[in-house]
Amino acid sequence: MSGSMTRPESASQSEVPPNQRSPRSVHVALIGNPNTGKSTLFNALAGMNARVGNYPGVTVEKKVGRFRHEGHEVHLIDLPGTYSLSPRTADEMVSVRVLLGTQPQEKPIDAAICIVDATHLERNLYLFSQILDLGVPAILVLNMWDEVLKSETSIDVAALQERLGIPVITTVARKGIGVDQIKDAVVELFDESKPNTAKRPELFPENFRAAQQKLHAEVETRTGRALPHYLAERLLLDVHGETEREILQEDRSLNPLINELRSELAQANCPIPAIEPRVRYGWARQILDGVITKPAKGHLKQKKDHLDAWLTHRVTGPVIFAAIMLLMFQAIYTWAGPLMDAIESVQGLAADAVISAMAPGALRSLIVDGLIAGVGSVVVFLPQIAFLFLFIAILEDCGYMSRAAYIMDRLMTKVGLSGKSFVPLMSSYACAIPGIMATRTIEDRRDRFVTMLVAPLMSCSARLPVYLLMINAFIPNEAMLGGLLNLQGVVLFVFYLLGAVVAVPIAWILKKTWFKGEPAPFVMELPSFKFPSLRVVFYRVYDRAKAFLARAGTLIFLTTVIVWALGYFPGDHSQLDQVMTQLESPGVEEGTPEEEALEDQRRQLSASLLDQSFLGRAGHAIEPVVRPLGWDWRLGIGTLASFPAREVVIGTLGTIFSLGGDVDESDTRLIDRLRAARHENGEPLFNVPVALSVMVFFALCAQCGATLMVMRRETNSWKWPVFSFAYMTLLAYVGALLTYQIGMLFVGT
Repeated sequence: MSGSMTRPESASQSEVPPNQRSPRSVHVALIGNPNTGKSTLFNALAGMNARVGNYPGVTVEKKVGRFRHEGHEVHLIDLPGTYSLSPRTADEMVSVRVLLGTQPQEKPIDAAICIVDATHLERNLYLFSQILDLGVPAILVLNMWDEVLKSETSIDVAALQERLGIPVITTVARKGIGVDQIKDAVVELFDESKPNTAKRPELFPENFRAAQQKLHAEVETRTGRALPHYLAERLLLDVHGETEREILQEDRSLNPLINELRSELAQANCPIPAIEPRVRYGWARQILDGVITKPAKGHLKQKKDHLDAWLTHRVTGPVIFAAIMLLMFQAIYTWAGPLMDAIESVQGLAADAVISAMAPGALRSLIVDGLIAGVGSVVVFLPQIAFLFLFIAILEDCGYMSRAAYIMDRLMTKVGLSGKSFVPLMSSYACAIPGIMATRTIEDRRDRFVTMLVAPLMSCSARLPVYLLMINAFIPNEAMLGGLLNLQGVVLFVFYLLGAVVAVPIAWILKKTWFKGEPAPFVMELPSFKFPSLRVVFYRVYDRAKAFLARAGTLIFLTTVIVWALGYFPGDHSQLDQVMTQLESPGVEEGTPEEEALEDQRRQLSASLLDQSFLGRAGHAIEPVVRPLGWDWRLGIGTLASFPAREVVIGTLGTIFSLGGDVDESDTRLIDRLRAARHENGEPLFNVPVALSVMVFFALCAQCGATLMVMRRETNSWKWPVFSFAYMTLLAYVGALLTYQIGMLFVGT
């Protein structure tokens, strides 16, 4: 059986020649399976006219663009990649609502472009059949057409178009081939002079449709709201799905009826939900019968199959994956270094220019220590972000990323995650910010959120200065195992592993409690191998870099300025300003006793002003809280100041111990000052348990405002960064407390 689809409403222009028709504005949704080239096609259609945001109330990224063609303006909405329109969460329901025209603050769409991988056409038609069910005017795009030609497979496009009754376009999106034909098809879709030939299939048996109609009528009667027929279908098919949850929230008395209908259908050989893949794949096979001609099986065994055998082998696969990851982290951690140094140099030059042009004072401090430092703290992450997404874009576009997820899935399922979580977590060892942004490759919402919440536990590069300072100052430089190992190196290795070890039970607990639910099936197609497209790689890196600067950067910048204000006010800075003026005067030469005396005075005044500031007062206030960790108020101030960025603690300790903020973890003067530091009763401030408790705290605490801001942007809610900050701070405190108290049992005093 078949039905027809309605053409979108428009003013009749059937009697007007095409080149004289009035221009109109239409809204078109782009949808498709993951790894079909959907984002590439979106970029090819919309070009640089794209905007990224979030749908209100959910975490789904909203990407919109537009293009003009033959006088018509087409607004394009890029929906998240999905294998089906069977919403299990509120996030997944967004795509269905957009296609139904019921998404709040979103204009109803006029048509949908469904892009499919032409080399896996039968499987991809599952999603397309659901789009036809929605009754939305559609265009079917067969992407990766060049791969079809290479495989010697023949697809009769004209016959397929005749059977479906809709436009079918072949494309190679990564090369821009077929993009103009899609634009033509979009315009022609709204040309009323052409007959409407679209065919809407009736897939389900008669008893299913009867049950669906009965349920549809009951829902509308009991709730008083109009229910689209597609959602009535989902209500029957999706056990514990989002549609069922929403409907039962309005009227729980419908639950017995839903269960009764499902039970009756099961007894009539129409089991729920197994009936859906049966009828949809059956329809796809029927549509493609005689349309696709494949070469004999012997021809299918190609070089890429041998390559796949190596890349997905249980032994060689992980080894190759580890080598690729090592190269990627090398790029993020080391190759980005010179670029980050260059950015910091520019930041330093800008600060020097302001210092040379302005007299010391609050305004200069705001510009140098607040604004310039704030901008620098954002831009300095850009090389790492760009390198990470450069690698991800290359690995995705060449087809390897899907195989990497397949290889790591067995390991990650031990803690309830999927193989797709591995790359974001490993990326977090360089920096949690790109790691959290990389979770966008995880389709399952629960897996994505758990990955985001444990990613900051990985020992990022910002923790290294703290580890090195404490290890160099307080861990003996002793050989172990006959000189095979060094104690300092072993301690550093343990602390690098600590976050990952702690993340395992945290992820497991989150998956068993807050993110409890039926495990998402790990469904992933292995796309064909191909050379990455430079254009595609560029667009993806550009998109992510722009999103980072525009969305997270503003919040990171504001946080930095706020912390500057807390460390500057209140306090009389006039004496410090006078000393700074003398230091910068031409009469004081570098290295002279006068210059050294002024520098010493500057350090003393800076330490005193920090002690009097809001930040310093807070450090004194929390001393009773940190004392059980073996710390005093000075470590309390250092820790508070480092919550926006943990590496700040080094400079803060330098200021507190009267060395100035321009010290680093290898500064012997700072190490000597820490070793000589005493409590008021004369006992040493630091010993090995105190040093270890400091390292444990910094290893487990969420001391990175930029990470929390990115998490806020990615989740579209303050709830998750607040939760992450709270649980990690509590975890860090308890860990540091146990480390110090147990450590003191061994050292005695």
